[in-house]
Amino acid sequence: MKIATKFLGEVEIVEQDILTFEYGLLGLKDEKKFVLLPIDANLPLALLQSIEHVEIGFVLAYPFAFKKDYSFDISDEEREQLHIEREEDVLTYSIVTMKETFQDSTLNLLAPIIVNVNKKRGKQIVLQDNKSYPLRYQIGISEGSAK
Repeated sequence: MKIATKFLGEVEIVEQDILTFEYGLLGLKDEKKFVLLPIDANLPLALLQSIEHVEIGFVLAYPFAFKKDYSFDISDEEREQLHIEREEDVLTYSIVTMKETFQDSTLNLLAPIIVNVNKKRGKQIVLQDNKSYPLRYQIGISEGSAK
């Protein structure tokens, strides 16, 4: 099926790539069906696009590429909600707020997007220790492998 996207125009997707966010995203609780689309194979970025609303799409980044010591725990309740059985099935992303230059752009490290790629489930969680990671982590001060 083809969908219209916020940043990539019209793209072809397959139904088995659709992710279900049972609880929506923060501020978008009714938006439950998304796909992850690659932006550039050389960058640790992807697009999380609603399959129903073209205007709802977010640039995501692999946070560990920008902050190598980023870590947090997922609660048992969140594991159950995401049907997580194996750690290898889990991918973590951060929403990027794009600025005029990429180096000035920021990552939301406080509320990561967790995806169980095996079960096609996703959830945005808010880290309980909100002093460890900022809502706006500037990409330009990267401590990871991304340049």
